[in-house]
Amino acid sequence: MSGLPARAQSAAPGQETPAAPYDADLQRLAEVLGSLQYLRTVCGANEGQKWRSEMQALIDAEAPSGERRRQIVARYNRGYRGFEQTYRTCTPAADLAIRRYLEEGARIAREITARYAN
Repeated sequence: MSGLPARAQSAAPGQETPAAPYDADLQRLAEVLGSLQYLRTVCGANEGQKWRSEMQALIDAEAPSGERRRQIVARYNRGYRGFEQTYRTCTPAADLAIRRYLEEGARIAREITARYAN
């Protein structure tokens, strides 16, 4: 399975990474990345673990721990598993979903960066 493990980061006991104002967008982006990892693979994109690696970079950059991390990872896995249950081969609908997710993911990333980058 190409999901991400929900292991905890090394935070001090009882400490939780506070929610960021963009967490809802971040969770949606995680779901998009999971969807793309599955769909691009089933459609023969030969990208290996590109989208999983992008997700890992997102987690590393945000350094979420505890519940925040668990929620982000769960959304990635939800995106991946949702399409894994639906598509066994590449179809025109899968290609359309890929295009839409690429656009949506790029839009979310731009909006988060524009609003919250230092």
